[in-house]
Amino acid sequence: MVELLLLIGVLVSMFVGYNIGGSTTGPAFGPAVGAGAVSKSTAAALMTTFFFVGAWTIGRRVVDTLGSELVTASGVFTLETSIGVLFFIGLALFVGNVFGVPASTSMTAVGAIAGLGVANDALDWEVMGGIVIWWVVAPVIGFWVSLIIGRYFYTRLDGLLAMQETDGTVFDVDRSEGIVPSVSVHEDASRREAIGVVAVVAIGCLMAFSSGTSNIANAIAPLVGAGALEMNPGILIGGLAVGIGSFTIARRTLETMGSDITELPLTAAIVVASISAALVVFLSFIGIPASFVVIATMSIVGLGWGRATRPIAVSEAVRGEAGETSLRDEQEPADIPTPGELFDPATTARVVVMQNVVPLISTAGAFLTFRYAPFF
Repeated sequence: MVELLLLIGVLVSMFVGYNIGGSTTGPAFGPAVGAGAVSKSTAAALMTTFFFVGAWTIGRRVVDTLGSELVTASGVFTLETSIGVLFFIGLALFVGNVFGVPASTSMTAVGAIAGLGVANDALDWEVMGGIVIWWVVAPVIGFWVSLIIGRYFYTRLDGLLAMQETDGTVFDVDRSEGIVPSVSVHEDASRREAIGVVAVVAIGCLMAFSSGTSNIANAIAPLVGAGALEMNPGILIGGLAVGIGSFTIARRTLETMGSDITELPLTAAIVVASISAALVVFLSFIGIPASFVVIATMSIVGLGWGRATRPIAVSEAVRGEAGETSLRDEQEPADIPTPGELFDPATTARVVVMQNVVPLISTAGAFLTFRYAPFF
């Protein structure tokens, strides 16, 4: 019976990891994919690799603490309750992925564990309160910093970087000489564009690493905390499941984060990824489970909103001598985007709503089950 429960627990844990891959690949590499820097398959491969590195190194510390800091009473995590918690985490994340919206795995997992803690009168409200405060503050910071950059500094920044994107590939890969391919900048691509591509992909890798340090616990911490699964096999299982999710269901969230909310030129992708990565690293540094899905989403929204509503200075509106046509009249529509071109309110509303609904599903489901279900 125990072996059967453990098998069920591992399968549910993999289901959670699968949905983590689906929901976190978009925020990490959506800007790079939306800017045409990497393909979806390459983004999935990078996500899988750097997630595993983060999980294997720092992530094991989060696994050790997640099951004990929020829930104060010993013995709350059993094999049965661990399966229940993982089930609600996976179910809630799956709902978000079906709608193509990357939900926060940290909020969803903490919500399920909190539901278990409240049902057993074992939740540490001080710890929970500190986490929730930062979950509110960090996305607001990301939104306003991105909005200010988009509204007042984006044009100057874009001119400074001067990355005119080519229609084709940025790099040429030659595999004819030996096992290790040689990489060179395509003749139609500028060196600055190549540097920008490398930068936005590198920041995506950093976000994938950060995701691994915190999100691996969401998939395996209940089982490891219950003593049903060893740490290293758990990380291997969780990393494999995340990789499967990155290569399959994450394609929908990559589209949502990379193109549906806002059009992302390469410069914009670098801005969004830089702000999101900086906030995620900061949260991880102070020990807060990083809700980088929400941070990245609000950064994209803020930048798109700021760019779409940026003011036109007098020096921009009128050129040189009196009687000349305005700059806006002579520019192509792509030069000065309209709100509808950069910021999709309908898609944004769907993302924001689902990112609040998904954690509520896991929290309410766990609480009701562990409080009233007779078999728990």
